[in-house]
Amino acid sequence: MKIALPVENGLLCGHFGHAPQFAIVSVEEGRVTESEIRTPPPHEPGVLPRWLKELGVSHIICGGIGARAVELLNQSGIEVIAGVGQDDPSRLVKALLRGELKGATGPTCGGHGHGKGQCQH
Repeated sequence: MKIALPVENGLLCGHFGHAPQFAIVSVEEGRVTESEIRTPPPHEPGVLPRWLKELGVSHIICGGIGARAVELLNQSGIEVIAGVGQDDPSRLVKALLRGELKGATGPTCGGHGHGKGQCQH
């Protein structure tokens, strides 16, 4: 399993498409085996899902995310766990591995009317 988390200032970023960096975490047999911070390509529709698929990502943990991004990620075989509160990425990965991470599997944003990286629900 390879998990991607959009991050800003060391915490989960408020919106998937506006993250300045992504934590990419590899998990084998329920244990984190590798973790790295990657800078994504510039934000344009469809670019991030393609980039994450090329990295071999299987899961996304994020706060806000739009319907089209969820659709493209799902088409790429990437499971989306959205609507997650701002937290330390390592804690969120551990919660996922324990089966305790709560989130939505669909979009949590209605458009691009976001303020400072936060979605307006």
